[in-house]
Amino acid sequence: MDQESLEQIEQIIGYKFSDRNLPAKAFSHSSAVDNRFLSNERLEFLGDAILAIVICQKLFERFPDYLEGNLTKIKSMLVSRRTCARIARQLDLQKFLKVGKGMGASRALLGSLAAGVFEALIAAIYLDGGFEPAQKFILHCFAELIAQADAEHSQGNFKSILQQYAQQKFNSVPVYSLLDEKGPDHDKCFESAVTIEGRNFPSAWDTTKKEAEQKAAFNALVELGVIERITHEHPSY
Repeated sequence: MDQESLEQIEQIIGYKFSDRNLPAKAFSHSSAVDNRFLSNERLEFLGDAILAIVICQKLFERFPDYLEGNLTKIKSMLVSRRTCARIARQLDLQKFLKVGKGMGASRALLGSLAAGVFEALIAAIYLDGGFEPAQKFILHCFAELIAQADAEHSQGNFKSILQQYAQQKFNSVPVYSLLDEKGPDHDKCFESAVTIEGRNFPSAWDTTKKEAEQKAAFNALVELGVIERITHEHPSY
């Protein structure tokens, strides 16, 4: 990794590396190296675990009256590959990723590869500076998403928040659709999606239709940028 790219990355993430080999590896996809041990795959594995513990601890502290099930639902939405990819795109991290020939314009750069870079970067920060800077970086990136979870806790649920927003912004109401269901009758999973004024938002799966709709509403809130709006209106979050 050249010095200019490293300095840009450090400016974006607010952290300066002592070992420049770590960010170089974090931004190296397996398709771009001769040995997969030189890629970001192992860092991605570690970063995923660090992300989970930081988010779990934050939710545990922030929601003292939530039981395990509710905490797990929020955590699963926050640390999903979709969310990690979205944050990576917001930070424009994917442009620094070193990939093999033919992958430069791949849609995966905006999805799974972007998520992998974000997780690998977390691990690189952790290995270079310890838990505290990694935790600081994660909480900074997830501040608005955690604020949204806080808003859900205090104001109702994701569906009610989305309905209020849709009525105020579009003078319309969200329409939920059951897209698919899988599994035997005793162990089904349901896929739901929401549409507002003809605009479709990312679908979501869960073991009940109700919870699938809640997750679909959350995805819509993320896409609409309502998280940022709530954060500005409620700075205490």
